[in-house]
Amino acid sequence: MDSLQDLLERRYGVADGERCEVQLNETLRNILDRRSVRSYRQDPVPATLLRALFATAFSAPSKSDLQQACVINVSDAGEKARIAALHDKTSWLARAPVFMVWCGDSRRIRRLCEWREHPFANDHLDAFMNAAVDAAIAMQTFIVAAESVGLGCCPVSEVRDHIAALSELLALPKWVFPVAGLCVGWADQPPALSMRLPLRLSVHENRYDDCGLLNEVAAYDARREQREPTPPERQRMVERYGVSGNYGWSENRTRQYSVPARADFGAYIRKQGFDLS
Repeated sequence: MDSLQDLLERRYGVADGERCEVQLNETLRNILDRRSVRSYRQDPVPATLLRALFATAFSAPSKSDLQQACVINVSDAGEKARIAALHDKTSWLARAPVFMVWCGDSRRIRRLCEWREHPFANDHLDAFMNAAVDAAIAMQTFIVAAESVGLGCCPVSEVRDHIAALSELLALPKWVFPVAGLCVGWADQPPALSMRLPLRLSVHENRYDDCGLLNEVAAYDARREQREPTPPERQRMVERYGVSGNYGWSENRTRQYSVPARADFGAYIRKQGFDLS
């Protein structure tokens, strides 16, 4: 059985210099060892289990108890195939036993304001932010719950690449918008574990401080490449940037963000009725 130190070292790629005296429990173990699962057995996920997981997910914290999240469980195989076909990177999601789309839902509170004859006086960027965060927290709670019973999960942000078409397929009304898709099923093979950035870059004490960013990321890149080397054929945008002899996480992700993506998202959100001022 792996110790907490073993799990931390595997997740972050370095031994923790400070011995952690925290008692390892099943929740900590599952989260520290979690992996994104993209390949599934075709065994169904029982409807009763799925319902219990949804009930757990919507027990998550919600801003001011407004409960501005919803989920579309895409159970129809044809509908799932149509969503998968929207993007060449998402064809695999059609093979997931369960696929859902988590959404921010600001429609509900607006309808209730009208019903109770109260003005909705918060039609600005924060209305969008609150709904998006509620949906993200609920989705993550679903993931933790699903993985605790042995299911594998993978969030799918690419569903937002063709957000207008997705919104039409899901019949999303005004003030409801997709945050991410989520594939769920029983893993058919052990997936790889993704190494994370060192905590020194993510945990700040009292105030933000990234003075050590470049040195820390350079060392992190080297650790990741040592564990999982990136062959030239897997490097991103070789036709634009060539083959790098110093490829790593930072080169991969900055290449990804060097070209525009989802530039229509703001226009879509405004079309859904949100004032982003």
